[in-house]
Amino acid sequence: MWLVVGLGNPGDIYAGTRHNAGFMVIDVLAESHSLPLKNRAKNYIYGRGFISKREVLLIKPLTFMNRSGMAVVEALKRHEDVDNILVVCDDIDLETGTIRIKKSGSSGGHKGVESIIETLGTNEFGRVRIGIGRPDRTAVEHYVLKNFTGREKKIIEEAVLEAAEAISVIVNKGISHAQNLYHKAKT
Repeated sequence: MWLVVGLGNPGDIYAGTRHNAGFMVIDVLAESHSLPLKNRAKNYIYGRGFISKREVLLIKPLTFMNRSGMAVVEALKRHEDVDNILVVCDDIDLETGTIRIKKSGSSGGHKGVESIIETLGTNEFGRVRIGIGRPDRTAVEHYVLKNFTGREKKIIEEAVLEAAEAISVIVNKGISHAQNLYHKAKT
């Protein structure tokens, strides 16, 4: 079974912010595959079911971003049949709307991914990163907690849909196959 973790911060105040791109993707997956996030554990909410013929567990941590690892470890203990982990998050080093898929690697400075690496003791898990652009003058920690601008909203909505499609490909055909399909230059 795949554990698909969307990173974000809980609460309505953060709902439309750049740092919640991972939550946005999980919401799209939950709706499009009839996997409502109606179950609750201590540190996350989740939905369990199938994307095509592959079983998945979609989770949104209830911890704040820099403690996301707690939710992932709890999910792994509770659902012992997980054999693949995929983390969906924002990335300030990518142009707004760009999707990148990785098999493993460093946190790239992302506090949520860093928490998961530290808690699991490994960086060997897949990632789907959604570009949110880099701020010009605003400090990164403030920039990621701001809402998307009007122009950015349309770009992000399309990127979120594309990321959800990529995740469907990943769970059914693998990360390499998805990379071949989704790592293309924007035109």
